[in-house]
Amino acid sequence: MFKRIFLIVLDSVGVGAAEDAYKYDDLGTNTFMHATESVEQEYPNLKKMGFFNLSCNNDEDETISCYTKGIEISNGKDTLTGHLEMMGVITEIPFKTFSKFPDELIKEIENFSGRKVIGNCSASGTEIIKQLGKEQMETGALIVYTSADSVLQIAAHEEIIPLEELYKICEFTREITKKDEWKVGRIIARPYIGTPGNFTRTPNRHDYALDPAHTTVLDTLKDNNYEVLSIGKISDVFNNCGITGSTKTKDNLDGINNIISTLKKDFIGLCFANLNDYDSKYGHRRDPIGYANALKEFDNYIPEIINNLRADDLLIITADHGNDPTYKGTDHTRENTPIVFYHKNIENGKRLEPLISFDHIGYTILDNFGLETNKEHSVLEKIK
Repeated sequence: MFKRIFLIVLDSVGVGAAEDAYKYDDLGTNTFMHATESVEQEYPNLKKMGFFNLSCNNDEDETISCYTKGIEISNGKDTLTGHLEMMGVITEIPFKTFSKFPDELIKEIENFSGRKVIGNCSASGTEIIKQLGKEQMETGALIVYTSADSVLQIAAHEEIIPLEELYKICEFTREITKKDEWKVGRIIARPYIGTPGNFTRTPNRHDYALDPAHTTVLDTLKDNNYEVLSIGKISDVFNNCGITGSTKTKDNLDGINNIISTLKKDFIGLCFANLNDYDSKYGHRRDPIGYANALKEFDNYIPEIINNLRADDLLIITADHGNDPTYKGTDHTRENTPIVFYHKNIENGKRLEPLISFDHIGYTILDNFGLETNKEHSVLEKIK
């Protein structure tokens, strides 16, 4: 048994279009390949982990891991569906998406908050703040916007609307959007600071997700007295269900440093981390060079992560969807994901058969701790 499992989600780092990508208009996407091709630099540690073999669909590189592709079976290509599937919850009916929100919903937000809503459209978060940030500061309004994902985001300047007030408005919005006709996956508070022409979003983002549809792998671990330590937005994604300890992060590097700190702690159970910059800062903004440099940053830290692993630790690196920074639009992309298993007793790296459903990750974790699981979806014996 591995005493500690470290599951790291490289948010949106897909490794090639899924077989059903045509249904999402995402044919030809390959987030990892297209990002790394945008800059001439080496990624020796990601190469050893099998990422290039996966994205190029060959086995040219010698590896130190057991690696494979994960094939999503949920309907959707967003954070919530990807993470839920990893932990055993398949999304069959997609969460609702909107190009703009119904007038009745907007009126309820305005009546509760006593503030006017501006925006109410599908937009990039940074762009809509550029466009409406000055008006928001002058009027005290709320900037409401969405995307191709199932989200309702509310942006406000921290000096105009205090965080506590913004969070209360988002909590109210979460409650009213539990109605079937308005049921979006996440409400997101998006505070920012600065002056017109120089606005920046702050680390005080907060997500309000729906509770998982049923018990997750995290709940089972917690109920059996194993630690479930969240780093980054994991606790928000699961609405804190099944979490025993949570650490927020301001960016990828902060997340990596928290992973390394947790590696030095004694516990038995799961450390579940999300590194979100790939998606939020570079994928949605269609910035392949920034995306590549963020991957290089993680590559640089892989040796330190590995060196801090103990003999009875398991490292899993994966992603929740794609977000090809060279593709049209600003939406996520329907891609297969990397699923990489590493521990210090692997003698020779190898490719595993593709895993149909991300839930192989969660069921492998349960199997490791001797808990009731879907044995057919555990790959524990294959990675030893």
